[in-house]
Amino acid sequence: MSRVLEVNHLTKVFGDGDTEVKALDDVSFSIEKGQVVLIVGGSGSGKSTLLNMIGLLDRPTSGNIFIDGINTTTLNDDQISSFRNKKLGFIFQFSNLLSDLSVLENILLPRQIAGTNVASEKEAKDLLKAVGLEDQIQKRANKISGGQAQRVAIARGLINRPSIVLADEPTGNLDSVTSQIIVDLMKSMAKKLNQTFVIVTHDRQHFGNVDKIITIKDGKAFEGEQPSSKMELVAQ
Repeated sequence: MSRVLEVNHLTKVFGDGDTEVKALDDVSFSIEKGQVVLIVGGSGSGKSTLLNMIGLLDRPTSGNIFIDGINTTTLNDDQISSFRNKKLGFIFQFSNLLSDLSVLENILLPRQIAGTNVASEKEAKDLLKAVGLEDQIQKRANKISGGQAQRVAIARGLINRPSIVLADEPTGNLDSVTSQIIVDLMKSMAKKLNQTFVIVTHDRQHFGNVDKIITIKDGKAFEGEQPSSKMELVAQ
């Protein structure tokens, strides 16, 4: 297995003086290619801040984030934008599809941004088949269900063959049955494509066995093999 993500002594401080809040406090962990990793923790624990740091949507106060061996904290804004589009895929709580575009056009958006359209349509159709939506290809995004929209979002997150797909509460807006379908789909794509998924979730029970769980509590990260012990940490 090769290491796709290494987080070293990551700290993020918001505000200063009396208003200073340490959202992340000396967080370190690593993730291997093809792993499905959950980041869990209570509201305000720092888990979304951590995902924003890994997604290069915000910069840490101190520490380093290596993605595919590259220290992303040394990149300038232009480099970050290009790197993010090539190396990272994103899935959000709300699918964030563009309603005026078709399902296929939504999936192809990251390719258009990256300027790499060669053979894109075939790959997009293959991904739509993999997520079970090949019959919805020309439908407008506002004409499909919430569960279907989230499947489109997964395909869009995978179209650039990213090193890591980052998912922020991907089942947070779905009913229980649809949530399970989305979880099973992400896990099967991880296996099929040897794709790394890093998922922030409140929805621990739907995910079953995963490769790693990182619990964030008061800005600190706890890592280990036993999800139950981690959940106890969160519940305390």
